[in-house]
Amino acid sequence: MLSFFKDYKKFAIGFFILSAIIISIFYSILKVEKPLPIYNPDSLDRTLVDSTIQHVKKYHKIADFSLINQNGRTITQNDYKDKIYVADFFFTTCPTICPIMTDNMRDIQKEILNDDDIMLLSHSVTPVKDSVPQLKKYAKLKGVDDAKWNLVTGDKKQIYELARKSYLAVKTTGNGDKYDMIHTENFMLIDKKRQIRGFYDGTDPEAISQLLKDIKKLKRMEKQ
Repeated sequence: MLSFFKDYKKFAIGFFILSAIIISIFYSILKVEKPLPIYNPDSLDRTLVDSTIQHVKKYHKIADFSLINQNGRTITQNDYKDKIYVADFFFTTCPTICPIMTDNMRDIQKEILNDDDIMLLSHSVTPVKDSVPQLKKYAKLKGVDDAKWNLVTGDKKQIYELARKSYLAVKTTGNGDKYDMIHTENFMLIDKKRQIRGFYDGTDPEAISQLLKDIKKLKRMEKQ
């Protein structure tokens, strides 16, 4: 009788181990990577969203645009067609968060330099001051690769509307000029369908690391 229980114990232990291995294998096979969220105006801080679209719950996309880059070339949504890209808002004379954001964007540039699927796009919130020559000077200073990263200026109203109605990334100043903006430190991750897939603190190294991970994740998801 004692021998029977010893044999049964060995069988039970072996069966438990085998079951655990089988369950682990099935879990690995069936495990589906959780997709990145798709951000819409109704789910965000209302101070960042134009009042005309705060009710929008789905199908939000980046609008068409036409702006001028650091080389005087017209940049439109077609330059970012079928691209994943990171966008932000800045100005070249900003003495506080912009230099940190630009340095971190340059670090992202290094990581995606040889990846044709990824680009960068930085919008000036003071387009009158940030002329093409000023952007070019800034681009050279900061090590911008023209093939990967556009610094853009242009019509202030258009940039304002992109910021408030597309990227959901800046606040109004309330000083009487309806096109004035207070830009945030946010970097926005945009997918190939022109949807917002993430917001990241452009001054935080940990957030930048997460952004790079999410870029890779988004690439994997779009291949499926």
